[in-house]
Amino acid sequence: MKDNFKILEKYLFWLFLLLFLDIVFALILWIADLDAFYALTIVIFFGTLLFFGILCKAIISNEKKRRQAFLNFLDNPDEYHENILKKMICHADIEMICILGEQLREQKQEYHQLLAHISDYEEYVEAWAHETKIPISFLTLLLDNRREELPKSVGYKLDYIRNRMQEYVNQMLFYARLKSAHKDYFFEFIKLFDCIEEILDDYDPLLQEKGFEIIIGESIVDSIVYTDRRGLCFIINQAISNTIKYHSDCLEKVPKLCMEFKKEKKTYQFSIKDNGIGVPESDLPYIFEKGFTGISGENRKKATGMGLYLAKEIAYDLNLSLEAQSEWKKGFELKIIFPIVEIESEN
Repeated sequence: MKDNFKILEKYLFWLFLLLFLDIVFALILWIADLDAFYALTIVIFFGTLLFFGILCKAIISNEKKRRQAFLNFLDNPDEYHENILKKMICHADIEMICILGEQLREQKQEYHQLLAHISDYEEYVEAWAHETKIPISFLTLLLDNRREELPKSVGYKLDYIRNRMQEYVNQMLFYARLKSAHKDYFFEFIKLFDCIEEILDDYDPLLQEKGFEIIIGESIVDSIVYTDRRGLCFIINQAISNTIKYHSDCLEKVPKLCMEFKKEKKTYQFSIKDNGIGVPESDLPYIFEKGFTGISGENRKKATGMGLYLAKEIAYDLNLSLEAQSEWKKGFELKIIFPIVEIESEN
């Protein structure tokens, strides 16, 4: 109804002009023949209502058709829709529609070209990342089979290099995955402990080198969550990686990595906590922002600021929530909050 009134507002002048002329003609009839005026009063009144009702309905219908034709033209500015729109507008506006159509078609062509370039770039980046995994795999194989032949210091450095390379490649792949139109997430019931064990196995040499004490709550062993395995592993991997990287700024403490799992109201909460340098209160609200590195510790100055940003974006895609808590120089805690999904019985 409001749209109809807005349409009629543009024609108020002409409607009032017609009403004024109708009143003038009625007045002339009244002056010329009073008896005829009284006899035709009802006819004049209802005739006026009928005329204005039909006129307003025709104006609204025509205006809606014109608006729809214009919207169709904006959505698909080809010559077919342009010609349909031309038939519904006044001759003075046809030239402007032609200019607009030409501009829109050029921009649409440029848009499709840009999409093609972006698609090619994404394919190249993903192909490069997958190719980069080959030398990382060789390095892993070397460390697994020839570790005894290498000096411990060299082995630890190679482990550090391998994990950092793997982390950056995974970040690149997940970033491309987030920006892709088609996201190949696979949701299933998975054992949380299996993901943790897999990631801890990758970081085991570095954790041993730095003397980490790993504390895993008993409730984690049998915990089952419903999510995408690769996405969840990436989030946990990022949390553990940050714990290892930033604990070097707080060397006077015995490093600890604690994990707990519990049911809280209508959610499951999995927490990863350390006793490292932590994050200043002023930085905490921004740690999930893209490119934010903060001021805490020397290692953060060399960071990309992409890890927690990607973790937050992936969590959003997986219908998970991330919460961070920290006290400066007392530790950092990341909570992954899962919605509770009941396992369907086989019956």
